Amino acid sequence: MRVVIAEDNVLLSSGLELLLAAKGFEVAAVTRDGPAFLAAVGAHLPDVAIVDVRLPPSFRDEGIHAALRARRLHKGLPVLVLSQYVEREYARELLSDGLGGIGYLLKDRVSRVGEFTDGLRRVAAGGTAMDPEVISQLLLRRGNDSLSRLTPREHEVLALMAEGHDNTTIAGRLAITHNAVHKHIGNIFAKLNLSPADAGHRRVQAVLTYLGHRQPP
Repeated sequence: MRVVIAEDNVLLSSGLELLLAAKGFEVAAVTRDGPAFLAAVGAHLPDVAIVDVRLPPSFRDEGIHAALRARRLHKGLPVLVLSQYVEREYARELLSDGLGGIGYLLKDRVSRVGEFTDGLRRVAAGGTAMDPEVISQLLLRRGNDSLSRLTPREHEVLALMAEGHDNTTIAGRLAITHNAVHKHIGNIFAKLNLSPADAGHRRVQAVLTYLGHRQPP
């Protein structure tokens, strides 16, 4: 799996490069700013990109804007964003195209190597990998009436889906059976009016609806 990284901190970028190489990823390029990142994406057409929210020259939002531009130029490019803090509006903006293939993790999650690489693979496959703290912040201003039909347990299941967990992990986290998880997810799809087409696509759309950027179709 080919990866392009945009991270100006040399220690972190070097650590990411070594970590990913050890886990079987191919790091095609490591860049330090938005323009270099966009050029590298165009040259290498990676399977997934890792982007720091704040890049030179102003260290404010260059990274997120570079990620958004890359997803416009290369439609649906999977992007995993890393941030020191939860930047709620940036997370909403990244989710706004409704395509999936999005991750938003706080940088301290990188040290949990297994979780980080699992999340990166989920994003590359078109899924989501959202930090629990990011989810909490996004839900503060959700305001989506369609979600009021969900039971408290269905909300719990959907929150774990947003983090990127599979059904087996969700069952373990909530101490319920795999069949119960499957039933809850089916109820979520029905209550959010998600058509029974591709199950993986419905899962992503349910997560995006939950995170509040769009109404279900």
